Amino acid sequence: MLEAEYSLSDITAIAKKIIDNSQSKILLFNGEMGVGKTTLIKEIVKELGSKDNVSSPTFSIVNEYEGEEGPIYHFDFYRINNIEEVYNIGLDYYLHEQAWCLIEWPEKIAELLPNEVTIIDIKTQLNGKRTVNLK
Repeated sequence: MLEAEYSLSDITAIAKKIIDNSQSKILLFNGEMGVGKTTLIKEIVKELGSKDNVSSPTFSIVNEYEGEEGPIYHFDFYRINNIEEVYNIGLDYYLHEQAWCLIEWPEKIAELLPNEVTIIDIKTQLNGKRTVNLK
């Protein structure tokens, strides 16, 4: 669907392209620790019209932001220990609300995700730039 190389100075344009090219409002962000998933998510939330301060929900698991079209949910499943924790936060509710759901570390909850999602792979290049690939 989309493949592009970008640097931090290009992040606004990449965020817009991701929003415009996403087939679903459920976005799954894949990439190694430190690749820039949260940085990209911050820009996407901003482009969706939120004025909220965006931070990683590493300890809270989910943060909610107010966008122009309603709530935006940002999940970080890095620290979950078992799938029961995910049930306890009510993931089903969030996924079926028709809101934007931006999910880091989705592989930890793969069996709970719907089929219709947009997968975003981020990789670091030798030149320091990132490559983003939407599927």
